[in-house]
This record gives sequence, structure tokens and C-alpha cells, in this order.
Amino acid sequence: MTSVKLISSWSRPGGSTLHHISLTNLLNENGIDCTFFGPHDWHLSQCKGELLDKATVTKEDIVISHFIQIPPPMRWKKHILSCHETNLFPLKRVERRQYDVIQFVSNSQKAWHGVNHPSVIIPPLVEKVKWKDPRNNTAGVIGSIDAHKQTHLSIERALKDGYTKVLLFGEVTDLPYFNKHVAKHVQNGVVVSMGHEDEREAMYGQLSTVYHTSLRETYGLVEAECRLAGVPFNGPSNHQEILEEEEVLARWLNILK
Repeated sequence: MTSVKLISSWSRPGGSTLHHISLTNLLNENGIDCTFFGPHDWHLSQCKGELLDKATVTKEDIVISHFIQIPPPMRWKKHILSCHETNLFPLKRVERRQYDVIQFVSNSQKAWHGVNHPSVIIPPLVEKVKWKDPRNNTAGVIGSIDAHKQTHLSIERALKDGYTKVLLFGEVTDLPYFNKHVAKHVQNGVVVSMGHEDEREAMYGQLSTVYHTSLRETYGLVEAECRLAGVPFNGPSNHQEILEEEEVLARWLNILK
């Protein structure tokens, strides 16, 4: 019996991990056996998951790989690349003959890579959270804290706009950047580092608005969540399509069959 093995080198909090958790659950809920293998344990309690070192693949399996090079010991039934990156995983430098098809999350991401290979656009599922403006003059900055996200610029714009508190939701993935550009804002007490928050409604419920200043987003999950919930979003817009669950499933079934 065919199984889907989703194999990634990243399973800590982040947009790609949220996408792969929701994809794993979506496939299993619709009768397709899927297991998400990753090196970190954050995903294990949220879907049918295993650690990366337990991944085994047979010639009857369909493999979805992400952010990892897997030398196949045999020809699998199908190999799909789930691509969520741009410069972190440039496809022009990757041997692409191993992939039957590449899944991009947006047309702009596909255009950035500029490779001639069978592909499909399947955005991630976007959770629709319930939000009521707390009217607390508190702004939020959501996402990994690093130079690419330019967290300090979001903080400075929120403070300039008169917000009296700024909450940072996300893991510090670039400590030198944090120490140089963000720590000084946290130390004054107006900016609070909250870490990662699993409960989206609990997170957005503390915020009157969200600021974002990323250099580039392949999809823009935070913006999409804000659009669905009605949360004011202050940042460059990607204008990406938000698909219903049925359409996301249909696109995946089309490339899995």
C-alpha cells in the first residue's frame, strides 16, 4: 500500500513546518497515510510524525522532501520537492532530475527560482482565527527574529506610530542580529519577547495591529492570517491567493496520484 513520507531537515516552529503539519493532517483525514519526518520534536504532538533518523522509504512510497538532499537507494514511486525557500535553497544549484514535480507556494517564488521543471503552485492552508480588537495600543511583530525579517525595523515603525507596547512572537534564529539590533529595544521594557506561541487566537487576541518588514516572503503566512481575521497589517503585501481546504487537497491529490 502506498504511503506518503514527508521528509524535512526543519521541523521547528516556522511557516514551512506549519504547512507540513497541516498537510500531513489533511492527507490522513482523507484516507492517505502520511508521516512527517523531521529532526526536531516540535511537530510530533501535532500530526502523525517521527524524528528524521527513523525515516525509512520503500519503492512503493511517495516521497515529499523539503530543504534536504536525499540520495535515493532505489527509485521511489514518486518524488515531490516541497519548496518554501528562495535564496536558502536555490534550485538552480540543485540536481533536479530526482524530482517528478516541484511544489511552490506562490507564483512569485517560482519566478524567483526561474527553473524549467514540472511544477505546481500549492499555497499552505491558512488558519482562520477569531479576532477582536483589544484596543490596547499594543502592536505585534510575528516571525523568526533575524536579519531577513528585519525585526528591528518593525519595532521602530510601531514605536514611531505611537504604540506603547510591542510584543515579539517568534524564535530568535540569529543571536548576533538580536544582540545588535533588537536587545536594546527589549531592555527598555516597552518591547517584550514572547517566544513562539502555538495558539494563534491567543496571540492575535493580544494585538491591535501587526507589523512586518521582511526582505522577502515566499508566501506571507502572517499577512494571510491577518487578512482572514481582519487584523490590521502594516507591511509590504504579497497579495497571495488564500485557498479553501478543498482546493488545497485537490491540488495535492492531483500530483500524488
